[in-house]
Amino acid sequence: MAKRPRQQARKGAAEVPKEVGIYHDMKVYENFERCAQRIFQCVRMAQEQSPGAPRRLYLDIQGHRNSAGGYDHDAYELMKDFGMGYLLQYLTELSTPLYQVRNNGGQRNDLPNTLTIGYPDDSSEYGYDASKLALRPREKNPADRRSKPTLKAITEYLGLDEPACLVCWRRQVERCHVVPEALGGSLDVRNFALLCPAHHAEAPDVADAESFWAWVDYAELRDSPDKWLDAPEELQKWLRKRGVQIGSPQREQPSFFSAVKRELKALYGWTDADFTSAVWEKLMEEFHTVLDTATGRHFSIEKKVSTYAWAYDVARRRVSGDSGPGQGVAAHLPTP
Repeated sequence: MAKRPRQQARKGAAEVPKEVGIYHDMKVYENFERCAQRIFQCVRMAQEQSPGAPRRLYLDIQGHRNSAGGYDHDAYELMKDFGMGYLLQYLTELSTPLYQVRNNGGQRNDLPNTLTIGYPDDSSEYGYDASKLALRPREKNPADRRSKPTLKAITEYLGLDEPACLVCWRRQVERCHVVPEALGGSLDVRNFALLCPAHHAEAPDVADAESFWAWVDYAELRDSPDKWLDAPEELQKWLRKRGVQIGSPQREQPSFFSAVKRELKALYGWTDADFTSAVWEKLMEEFHTVLDTATGRHFSIEKKVSTYAWAYDVARRRVSGDSGPGQGVAAHLPTP
């Protein structure tokens, strides 16, 4: 009789779910909204694939610092309001750079299918105000600098071990303004990104910092297969065996407007109906107003796909009267 329980335990061991560890590094280009949605989907997937298994979420933060050296609003909100205030009930443990906390009430396993993020009606400013076309930086209190920060200072702010392009990880990098100086951008370290020359030449020159970071996020996903091109051959073989694509496939170069159209769909959520229903005479008038008022020019490039796409989206919001938060802006969670 003494052996029977042990045999049953071994037989049922495979049925006992293991713990699930979930790790997310909030990148400097992720705002609260994008980061919260991605973490939510990871927890949702863990709940579906390992129902009942204890879930432990480990969160790191890249960049997202305020003028005092602490975490900015988006990072603090992610840790406190989203992590502690909402998601912890669906976890066994939550670990962030500020604290590690255990759910003593027992992990719930009824996480909703979708996460709805709304904006509080408290007159707070969220996103780019298309009606004003004003400068909207990420840093609210920039340092009073008269020269660019060093490559080392930017690397340290971004939380990188060494300088690398935020999009493709290449080591040859340039200091890239988030909001150009010509548009009122500061020389604060928080107004800089590290990009390779190719992605620096592609990045938008616009008055809205969050739209710049949203573009970096979009480009990083778009060009993710290129990250492994310079990896050792053994690592590339290991990745290929696991279905990871190495290098982006060669595509026919689209026309300028086709590229703008593709970015409007992928980054700003335009549909085919938006292109056919637009009153183009009125839209183009607003487009040139936006282009002249809230965009710049870099590398003497007359036309940039990313800058034009942003200007078209802002112009559409001006024409439609929807001047509120645009693509990729920070948002707040409703009370659960």
